[in-house]
Amino acid sequence: MAGVCVAGVSVVPAAAGSATAATARTAPATVKAAALTEVEKAGAEQSGAKKAGAKGKPYCARYKCIALTFDDGPWPYTPALLDTLKKHKAKATFFLLGRKVEHRPELTRRIHEEGHDIGNHTWTHPSLTTLTDGEVFEEISTTSEIIYRTIGERPEYMRPPNGATNSRVSALMADLGLPQILWTGSTLDWQARDTKVIAKRTLKLAKRNGVILLHDIVPETVKAMPGVLTALEKEHYKFVTLTTLLQGRTLRPGQIYPPRGK
Repeated sequence: MAGVCVAGVSVVPAAAGSATAATARTAPATVKAAALTEVEKAGAEQSGAKKAGAKGKPYCARYKCIALTFDDGPWPYTPALLDTLKKHKAKATFFLLGRKVEHRPELTRRIHEEGHDIGNHTWTHPSLTTLTDGEVFEEISTTSEIIYRTIGERPEYMRPPNGATNSRVSALMADLGLPQILWTGSTLDWQARDTKVIAKRTLKLAKRNGVILLHDIVPETVKAMPGVLTALEKEHYKFVTLTTLLQGRTLRPGQIYPPRGK
C-alpha cells in the first residue's frame, strides 16, 4: 500500500518479451460507450477545458481547483466512493493496480465512464527503485496494456508506489512515455484508519491546484469523503481530474509532477 505514495540516458528494457507474455493471459475486454449522464453533463465544462480557446482562460485559471487522487484500487469500497463523487458532481484521478483491473474490469470501466482519470500504478505495487530495468518495464507495460484492454485507452500518467523513483526509473518512464505524478500533500490515510483524522488532514492539505494523495482501499477514507467534499464546496473548490488541473501544461515523459522540493 502506498504510504508516501529527471531524465537520464535512454534505457531499452530487456524484458519486453516477458511483458508481452504476461499480458497474453488477459483476454480483450469489450469497451462500452459511455452514456452522457446528468452528472457528466454537469462536468462537461471540465472535459471541454482543453478547448478553452473559446472561453479564454483555462478552467482552473477561472476556478479554484483541487485534484483528489486515489491509489491502489479498484477495490470493493470504490463503488461507494464513486457514488459520493457523482452526488457532488466531482471528478477525481484513480491510480490503479494492473492485477486489480484484471479482476474488476466492470468497476474499472465505471470509473472511466463516469469521467474520472485513470493512471498506471504498476501491476503489484513494488518499489520501482529496487527492481531491475526489465522488471520495472514489465510492471508498467502490463498495467498499461490491461487498462487499454479494459477501457480502450492507455493511461497518460503513472504514479510510482511509495513515491519511490530516481533518475534510472525516470529514464525508463521517459522510454515508456509516462510522466510521474506525485502529490502536494499525503493524508497518510492508510496509517490513520480513522475517518475524522483523514477528513481533518485532507482539509488541512487542501489548496488551490493541490494534488492530494488518498486511497480508495481504505474504508475510513471512503466514509470521510462526503463530509470532506461538502466542506471544500463551501470553500468554493472545484474537484477536477489531473488532466483538467494540468490544462495548458505539457509534462515530459519521465517528468515528476508536482516537482519535489530541493
